[in-house]
Amino acid sequence: MRRRAIVRLGVALTAASLIFTACGTRGDERGGGSGGDGTQQSTKTAKIGVIAPLSGGLSALGLGIRNSVDLAIKQANEQNLIPGWKLELAAEDDQASPDVGKNAATKLASDDEVVAVIGTLNSSVAQSVQPVLHSAGILQISPANTNDTLTKGADFENNPQRQYDNYFRVCTTDSIQGPFAARYVYNELGIRKVATVHDKKTYGQGLAEAFTEEFKRLGGEVVSAQTINPDDSDFSAVISKIKPAQPELLYYGGEYPQSGPLSQQMKAAGLNIPLMGGDGMYSSEYINLAGEAAQGDLATSVGAPTEELETAQQFIKDYEAAGYETSYEAYGAYAYDAAQAVIKALQVALKDASDAKSARAAAIEAMNDVSFDGVTGRVAFDEFGDTTTKVLTVYRVEGDAWEPAFTEEFK
Repeated sequence: MRRRAIVRLGVALTAASLIFTACGTRGDERGGGSGGDGTQQSTKTAKIGVIAPLSGGLSALGLGIRNSVDLAIKQANEQNLIPGWKLELAAEDDQASPDVGKNAATKLASDDEVVAVIGTLNSSVAQSVQPVLHSAGILQISPANTNDTLTKGADFENNPQRQYDNYFRVCTTDSIQGPFAARYVYNELGIRKVATVHDKKTYGQGLAEAFTEEFKRLGGEVVSAQTINPDDSDFSAVISKIKPAQPELLYYGGEYPQSGPLSQQMKAAGLNIPLMGGDGMYSSEYINLAGEAAQGDLATSVGAPTEELETAQQFIKDYEAAGYETSYEAYGAYAYDAAQAVIKALQVALKDASDAKSARAAAIEAMNDVSFDGVTGRVAFDEFGDTTTKVLTVYRVEGDAWEPAFTEEFK
């Protein structure tokens, strides 16, 4: 067994993570900036794209991503972190659809001022977006993609091979999140019999498979393994297959638009066991959809609870002060750190660049060396572009909110 280390929440990582506070001098956005020698400097524009679901069932998560990137960009401009350059947000709605996401990536790639893209939320959308941005030589960093194949290829367990040198992520992967959940269920809850359901999508299937493999390795039994379609709303058939097997918990691989109603319907049918899932269901919208049935349900999400990190307090205050209409949700802090990482790379890449497009390759190269203490913890990347931080949290629904139940660094 791998050793485990408990994370002590609330310990300050470093004040350096808060480099993008709202204070600072606003640079001239119309080209009137003055150089150190008193000469006038023209201000050039570089755009940071965002590809995320800004409408539809997963928009709560997508809007949290977009808003957090927007906040980081505004603060960077206020502090004039890249002299001679103004950063702009270019956000595109992928509607959680691979085809729409591909079109969004194509649109951003055709804009010569786009030098980096933050996204996507869904791993299945990332599979369509990655080759487009790679062909254009545009840096991509995701705050939320968790499928292992995106960085290491189909045979990631036995023969990992980096797929795209322009792709990075600040969240940990399914091969860690699934086993983390399995260990919690087996070791902390003492559960030995579970059922699994996944939605056949890249994220959901990968998560359920990773959970299953670890749970069986620990000695647990998967008494029923079922699938649904991503657009299903009536789960009576799959519930009727699971109920006779008498599992103690149902593990769901997928997202909250389906897992919320699934929890509600299975408990109404007399299957009164906890439903547990991954970060795709860690949203307030899950509780809204499941209603009273959500009580006691569980979800894992990447990192330690944002609200309990000293390093995140300024981000929370700044986000609230900015007046966004929606919460930063599960991935806002990660999107903010992703934006910080991009801006650090651009400080190198844009320094001597004549235009944004000519800095694309340098931005990718600079990202490999980015390392800093961010809002969510240490931000740094391994040889595959994956985060080096492997902290996760189990949350439980108590009342009308998700409450942290267990935080640990996976080892």
